[in-house]
Amino acid sequence: MTQPRACTPTPVLRATALAALMATAGLASNLAQAQEAPSTLNRVEVTGSAIKRLESETALPVQVITRADIVKAGITTAAELVASLSAASNSLTDGVSIGTGGFKDQMGFNSANLRGLGTSSTLVLLNGRRMANFASPGDDSGVDLNTIPMAAIQRVEVLLDGASAIYGTDAIGGVVNFITRKDYQGVQLDAYVGASKEGGAGKRSFSIAGGSGDVVRDGFNVFGVLDVQRTDALSTSQRQFISDLKIPERLPHLLSSAGFPSNIILSRAQRSFLQDQGFKVNGKDIVSRTINFSIPTCQAPHTLYLKDGIGGETGCTYDFMRDIELYPKTDKVGFLGRGVLQINANTQAFVETSLTRSKSWYVGTSNRIDAEVDVSMIPGLKNSGIAEEFPDAEDRSITVRTRLLDAGKRASELTSTGSRVVLGLSGSGAGWDYDLAYNHSSNRIADRDTAGYLLYDKTMAAFADGTINPFGAQSDKGLAFLRNNQINEEVRSAKGTMDVFDIKGTRALTQLAGGEMALAIGAEVRREKGSSAASDLLLSDNIVGDSTPGDAQFTNSSRKVWAVYSELNAPISKELEVQLALRHDHYDVVGSTTNPKIGLRYAPSKQVLLRASAGTGFRAPSLNDLYRPVKTGQTAVLPDPVCMKENDNDLATCADFWETRTYANAKLKPETSKQFSFGLVMEPHPQWTVSLDYWNIAKKNVISTIGDDVILGNLSKYESLVHRYNEDEGLAGCDYDEEDSTICFIELRKENRGRQRASGLDIGIDLKGLKSSVGEFGVRLAGTVVLKSQKQTGFGDNYISNLGKFVTDGVVQRWRHRLTLDWTQGAYSLALSNTYSSAYTDQNSAIDTNSGTIVAPNKVKAYSLWDLSGAWNATKDLTLRAGVKNLLNTTPPYSNQAYFFLSGYDPSYTDPRGRFAYLSAQYQFR
Repeated sequence: MTQPRACTPTPVLRATALAALMATAGLASNLAQAQEAPSTLNRVEVTGSAIKRLESETALPVQVITRADIVKAGITTAAELVASLSAASNSLTDGVSIGTGGFKDQMGFNSANLRGLGTSSTLVLLNGRRMANFASPGDDSGVDLNTIPMAAIQRVEVLLDGASAIYGTDAIGGVVNFITRKDYQGVQLDAYVGASKEGGAGKRSFSIAGGSGDVVRDGFNVFGVLDVQRTDALSTSQRQFISDLKIPERLPHLLSSAGFPSNIILSRAQRSFLQDQGFKVNGKDIVSRTINFSIPTCQAPHTLYLKDGIGGETGCTYDFMRDIELYPKTDKVGFLGRGVLQINANTQAFVETSLTRSKSWYVGTSNRIDAEVDVSMIPGLKNSGIAEEFPDAEDRSITVRTRLLDAGKRASELTSTGSRVVLGLSGSGAGWDYDLAYNHSSNRIADRDTAGYLLYDKTMAAFADGTINPFGAQSDKGLAFLRNNQINEEVRSAKGTMDVFDIKGTRALTQLAGGEMALAIGAEVRREKGSSAASDLLLSDNIVGDSTPGDAQFTNSSRKVWAVYSELNAPISKELEVQLALRHDHYDVVGSTTNPKIGLRYAPSKQVLLRASAGTGFRAPSLNDLYRPVKTGQTAVLPDPVCMKENDNDLATCADFWETRTYANAKLKPETSKQFSFGLVMEPHPQWTVSLDYWNIAKKNVISTIGDDVILGNLSKYESLVHRYNEDEGLAGCDYDEEDSTICFIELRKENRGRQRASGLDIGIDLKGLKSSVGEFGVRLAGTVVLKSQKQTGFGDNYISNLGKFVTDGVVQRWRHRLTLDWTQGAYSLALSNTYSSAYTDQNSAIDTNSGTIVAPNKVKAYSLWDLSGAWNATKDLTLRAGVKNLLNTTPPYSNQAYFFLSGYDPSYTDPRGRFAYLSAQYQFR
């Protein structure tokens, strides 16, 4: 039979497919040094192995996305491509990164997360070599997909068998390898423009690629690609589905109690006094500490009267989902250049440079503040008797919780800059093929507050002297203050660098019955450095809406890593091939580890191929896991069960954003893993290939904190992690008050907390070359069904499953797929694609996990998007394409999740743009 092939029938991709199957032992250093169109006898290096093989040695493919597939799908960024992978789950996206109104830890980070095992367990490579991780300190460690120069990518290979013994055993979930064009000649121009049906999120991009020289003929090749992209912001006001979700009715407790006109937050003594006097608020008895004299009208559409809202029965609730952006405005510029020089018949020198800059403008809600004003400045309380009852200035002070609408929305400019230079030599001698290179990679982050932020002390003074009116229209003086006291300065910065020297050699050893036995050996030395800082202004804690991170933002650490590895490929017979690999790593402080892997390939007939692999993995704790100072953050809006019992389930009092403090741990042990897989590929007909692969991954010593929702939902076990003011523990910021049981903070401490297990099936179907009188058809399906996804919160604890259920920070869907139907007729082609994620049980725990009286149980509906694109090869040099993403204008399904700042749906896997049409053109000068 004709051996199974990758997504497009090119020889290189068939070779790539083979290596991935035979090389479940891991990934090669400096993959794909092969020509884009090698001769039939060339040996090529491919993802998954350090040993070059003949192109005719084809087998089961890894998941390969070619340049043609990328263009056909209308994909323009690496993050969009990762979102289409069936094996990806809980990846970080622009929607997830929105932190305005919450906290800003790692805002702007777009990442890959295979198998739902975490960003830190997925290895992202460029041309088979590592890149510097996103520099901002936080819980996730990985490459920012914004730094991938997408216009330069020729194909993407996704190795779904984790723990590479070649590239690094930290790739427990798998590897995403972005492979650029090589040895290109000529000039190519690409342009793209797209717009959404309801407005917002428009996109324009342009790229130019050029290359000169043939290595064989001229002894050199130089190549470069420049890519420029701009995406418009998308506001909630531009999407009808936000209204259709009915968030105020369904999730009033997830909104905000800081609106306009202001809510008044009474002290317990003030409330008791007013209740004793029979004081009413617009005819309503006071039932909580929150009151608002504008009820029941409040000020729609942003500030609403919701009896069950966070503002309570006598207050107003602010619907922040009416006043935020779902998608940031972005400007991205990327350049990749590559040069190859043939020094002599056996030696080549090469240099590769990439430079990227991504600017994202995150625009959130208008700022909020709790200001202190004298009771005499609140018209509704002037005749209440409070002033006489509480003559002391401190007791007369009233807290007003307000929204600074007239100051405009908060905006932050996040700039992620990536650079990478690789210098190397490759060639052959004394029977060895060798490859060595020095790789310097860096990522820089600059976070600037640009609008809507004011100085805290001056703003509080403006409330105290009446300059700002928290209850009605602003005076000219008030407007001038809000306009002239805005902050525009860089408040956070970070830099991460990575320097790597790697070398490897491969050679044939002896002839076996099935072919040549081949050996590869390699080594690398790596130095990782990271630093971050905050501005003096941010540290002063004098910015309204952007609280100081304290020491947590200051990091400065580094470490050295060295590794050696070997791989042996033994074709025992024409039917059976064995691959053995072994890697030894040493990390400063953490220690050393040795990890083996074995892969088997067995082809009993021309129609059937079997494979199996087994190995171990090792992920060292990140520098932030080990050394980052205490990080202060906050939970989603969650109730305190103790407060609920003490206050008759009063959500206005007991549901809040609770402070969290996350502690690093210099004594962390590494995570280790065991994984195995086995698969079957059948080709009953030369035009039909079916594959099925089972995978199983088990991690132990998992580095994590316990979810804040899990802690509050099980206080009988985790009460020691909840620190209250009535507990005399001598903790900073928790002044002891024996009568105050309010939560001071929740402790989230990095620990090795137990085990994690995941397993599932990858399914592939490829029908190609189905000819008919009306054209040629093809069908491709890449799907993943997850059978198990669960984690312990501590050693010996029961496993908590997030399979088909949103837990703490996300969900792993049971079934995801990408289905594509192709048609070609002469110069014309069409592609209809479907991306699908199965339904799941919602978080259903945003409020009172004991009584369950607020959040109605919800099942999040399946999410299915259809895309259509068509192309016309007008000439041999000009191709025109038009497409529609989300053809049926499907909206994100309703979700009651309380983890992400955006409410009403899950932004981690959904696309809020709606129907999106685009046009693109490509012209080549040959």
